[in-house]
Amino acid sequence: MNISSIVVQVRQEYIDEVVEALKAADFCDYHFHDKSIGKIIVTVEGEGVSEEIAKVKQIQAVPHVITADMMMAYSEEELEEERSKLEMGPNVPEMLNDDSIRAEDIVYHGDLKKKDI
Repeated sequence: MNISSIVVQVRQEYIDEVVEALKAADFCDYHFHDKSIGKIIVTVEGEGVSEEIAKVKQIQAVPHVITADMMMAYSEEELEEERSKLEMGPNVPEMLNDDSIRAEDIVYHGDLKKKDI
């Protein structure tokens, strides 16, 4: 599952109309808007990047939308891949993979690669 935040830009006089259209849409979730600068924040979800891009194109097609740009993205698959690298990588101190040690008990010295923990 992928989740991405989208910043939608509209002219101030159309923001209420576009906000209502996005709230009613089944292809995104509305979160916030700032009428003074004409920006709206929404998120889209998809099984992959192509599904997310299709939803961004739907947002761009809403009347009065000037731009709709992906700002932040989360990919569950990429997250799991990175977690595996951290768990298996040689640069991770053993104590960080030890479930018997509480996070509150780990003392951080500024650079884990250069410290003997």
